[in-house]
Amino acid sequence: MVGSFAHIEIMVKDLKIARDFYGKIFGWKFEDMGPNYLGFSTGNGVGGGLMQDTKNFADGPFILHIEVMDIPATLKQITLAGGKMAKERTEIGGGFGAYALFRDPSGNLLGIWSRT
Repeated sequence: MVGSFAHIEIMVKDLKIARDFYGKIFGWKFEDMGPNYLGFSTGNGVGGGLMQDTKNFADGPFILHIEVMDIPATLKQITLAGGKMAKERTEIGGGFGAYALFRDPSGNLLGIWSRT
């Protein structure tokens, strides 16, 4: 659909660590697509790829948010899997739910969001 995300690429330092992390936390499925690239599917039509790059990453101009059911429980899983919390659960206000920020094992800054 026009205006929807069609493909997301996340730069990672180690494909195996990234595959284990995103697969365990969010249940993403992966397909090898070359020596430095894994395609992924989230199970709802949105997908993308993990691209291995050994550069030191700076935070990009965008933060991708992943919908979850329970922000505190997900942050705990993220920490146990090698990620780091960057911002605790924060209410958005106006009935728009809440979000939190985390860094994956490669240092990428991402968000999680929930209606509750």
